[in-house]
Amino acid sequence: MRRLEGKTAIVTGGGRGIGRGIALRLAEEGALVAVHYGRRRDAADEVVRTIEDNGGAAFAVEADLESVDGVHRLVRSLDEELATRSDSRHFDILVNNAGIGTSSTFEETTEDMFDGLFAVNVKAPFFLVQQSLSRIRDGGRIINISSGVTRIAYPHIMAYNLTKGAINTFTLHLAQLLGLRGITVNAVLPGIVDTDVNASWLHTPEGRKHAEDISALGRIGEPSDIADIVAFLSSSDSRWITGQLLDATGGSHL
Repeated sequence: MRRLEGKTAIVTGGGRGIGRGIALRLAEEGALVAVHYGRRRDAADEVVRTIEDNGGAAFAVEADLESVDGVHRLVRSLDEELATRSDSRHFDILVNNAGIGTSSTFEETTEDMFDGLFAVNVKAPFFLVQQSLSRIRDGGRIINISSGVTRIAYPHIMAYNLTKGAINTFTLHLAQLLGLRGITVNAVLPGIVDTDVNASWLHTPEGRKHAEDISALGRIGEPSDIADIVAFLSSSDSRWITGQLLDATGGSHL
């Protein structure tokens, strides 16, 4: 039996990159997957089609997470979609993956840039979990996608790094809050992963060599590397792990 058979999972930012890999992997384990997207409906639909073509179940759901109103819209849409499929608005797994980055240095960062990063990367997960407390089943799983930049200093993207530090703190306190319900909360901290976000610099000889050289394993991370970790944390195999920050950088900068 697949480890997530009968479970329902929500993956924010599930249409592209790491989120896409996670959505595909959770569906492979038997979960019904809600693939959230912000603007790229085509990408989310492609993920849903791929899941269904492989015998899984999924649906796409849209919401702009730049505001709390968007979070409320996502929750309402999930309620409606889930009710048509299972006659219940409850779910088991929430993966807070959606996020935005920046190419602005510390000196170049404006207040609007700073606020935008925190809105999507911190405020949205905070209020999405808050709104989900009555919907996520006891014994459920919350997995937050953080970043290796909380361990490795990259001061040129400091504002982004601060948002991931906040997610780590959120993970710790949420695990304590929800522990008695059997809900585990953990964060996964990826390093450099081969996604379209990184393609412009990673797919150059210099960029590839840099990424390979800083990893103890001597290679670049793939979305599947992160997705497999999330699948483990989503399953009963991880039942005794909570409040943890799992470094998934391939041993970068050890």
